[in-house]
Amino acid sequence: MTVNTENLLDRLYNLRGADSDILKEMDRQKDKAESTKARTTEEKANLQKNIAELKQQREELEEQGEKFKEILQGIHREDYETVLTRLHIDFDPKSLLDKLERNLPKTIENVEKDTKKAEDELVKVEEEMNSAITAIEELGIRKDAALANQEKLNEYFELALEGHINITRDSITTLLAEFGFNEEEQRETAKILMFPEDALFQYDEKVRNKSKNGKSISEVIQEAKTMVDEEEIKIPDISLDEQEIEESVTTDIKEEMIETLKDLGIDYLDFTSDEIEKLMDNFDKDTIIGNIKYMQNKGFENDIYINHIELMYDKNLQNKVELLLSIGKEVLDIYLAPSILTKYTYEQLGESIQSLRGSGMDPKEVPLMAY
Repeated sequence: MTVNTENLLDRLYNLRGADSDILKEMDRQKDKAESTKARTTEEKANLQKNIAELKQQREELEEQGEKFKEILQGIHREDYETVLTRLHIDFDPKSLLDKLERNLPKTIENVEKDTKKAEDELVKVEEEMNSAITAIEELGIRKDAALANQEKLNEYFELALEGHINITRDSITTLLAEFGFNEEEQRETAKILMFPEDALFQYDEKVRNKSKNGKSISEVIQEAKTMVDEEEIKIPDISLDEQEIEESVTTDIKEEMIETLKDLGIDYLDFTSDEIEKLMDNFDKDTIIGNIKYMQNKGFENDIYINHIELMYDKNLQNKVELLLSIGKEVLDIYLAPSILTKYTYEQLGESIQSLRGSGMDPKEVPLMAY
């Protein structure tokens, strides 16, 4: 297991558990949004109360100011001169009226400015509050999706660990894209899951052994990481039992098969693990190279083997194709109905054609799907 593979598995196993970094980050964002919602809700209530009070003040200033002016306009100091003088009361209705008329409009204007400022602040607070509410709702939806993706990821891993995964690379890479993995990481993970014997089994065994001690997944992963370098410097036991020899041979065949497909422009990750296993069980390098080159020269696209991988090692593939071409079928006809090449042996295909002719039909005019 390389260090890069180890780091990738660290991330993947983190995503599988309750302490997933993605889930924790969503919870952190939700807590922050909840806090913002609570704060802005309180600020909104205070601002609304302040605005209501300011509006009431404005109405009272205008109403009481007008009444006060009317009263002052009806009072003449000389009518009360003796009382004011003898009691030393400094009361000048005209001076008060002038002050009232001069200051009242400015005071009302200031109250209106305070009201406008509070209303503008209220708009900002409501926007912040609504954004927090929206964020909480969106995070709820995102977390549901993340949990569903986590469940699917765990399903893929369990299938891989059981050795029964039969999922295409596209299914795996599409899921990993939801977790933010780049294309290289997606490809490497697909390889890990489709061929768990290369790294996954070893890594999972370490995680499970450590988890028996009651440690968290994060602690297990951290310790598993530190074990890689230690194991890499150990001198392996040169004695091999029968199982090890068989595994070594299988690995050699797989590597040769992958390299052969790569040289022919075919990505082995386009196929399910079951298809790859089937190809390994029937691996004949010369036949595979001959068939693929023949089909390419005839104009067939490489994706004809998807869901029909047995065509690669079919020793009579070329004869079947030549037979169909000889009766007037086009490459496109065969490409669109590749199951005709897997459904029949070469002899059975010839008999089917003769049967059609014996029934008075032209095999060229009969769709291959009807054979």
